[in-house]
Amino acid sequence: MQRWKLTIEYCGAPYAGWQRQESGILSVQQAVEDAIDAFCQQRLTIHVAGRTDAGVHARGQVAHFDLDYGDRELDGYALVMALNAHLKMRGHAVAVIAAETVPGDFHARFSAMNKLYIYRIVNRIAPLALESGLAWQIRRPLDVAAMQEAANRLIGKHDFTTFRDSECQAKSPEKTIDRLHFDILPYDDHGGREIRFHAEARSFLHHQVRNMIGTLVLVGEGKWTPDDVSRALAAKDRTKGGPTAPPDGLYLMRVDY
Repeated sequence: MQRWKLTIEYCGAPYAGWQRQESGILSVQQAVEDAIDAFCQQRLTIHVAGRTDAGVHARGQVAHFDLDYGDRELDGYALVMALNAHLKMRGHAVAVIAAETVPGDFHARFSAMNKLYIYRIVNRIAPLALESGLAWQIRRPLDVAAMQEAANRLIGKHDFTTFRDSECQAKSPEKTIDRLHFDILPYDDHGGREIRFHAEARSFLHHQVRNMIGTLVLVGEGKWTPDDVSRALAAKDRTKGGPTAPPDGLYLMRVDY
């Protein structure tokens, strides 16, 4: 029995999130498990670093599974090629970027030391012809400096109840945020901007990043001030926070071990 670590990229738009659904609605987990089954005729359960929601994307999702391949030789390159062939055959927007053997005590979720999410906002008037569903388009101008000032209030260890989904299953609302940072990039040649929000921590609560960015956009629009964000955090009440940003702009970029 050999434990394998996979690094996976996917577009979340066609899927009901990462986790396999009892209803049978297609998920990313099901797509990958079906590819493994098609390759080696073994119905396995894969474990993941972070169960992304419907519509959320990944550039560096990590999963692991245990495979008994007998005495046959199998290396990471062959496994990547085989799984991608089966994923492509079924028309999935999923790709296995890398596969490597890991010790038996490795766990994609519990061994993770750090996760980086990026949230993409496209700030321009014209609609997104090429990236619809891949970013949150906001037509109103945003004050990114004010958004950064407000984001700084959320760095560190806090009770993030205000930014936690009501159905979050985490035992504690306390998390430590190591980095929250905005970058501004030109999106087109006519004044369009891409605003990237980097959120880095060991782990996050359910919807935490999307709830934080939804609140910070209120600051960017001039509807809230950074002090309002501090008061919302201190309230420890989800109803005192801003809206949940759409899943379109959220990407799990990297998991560190």
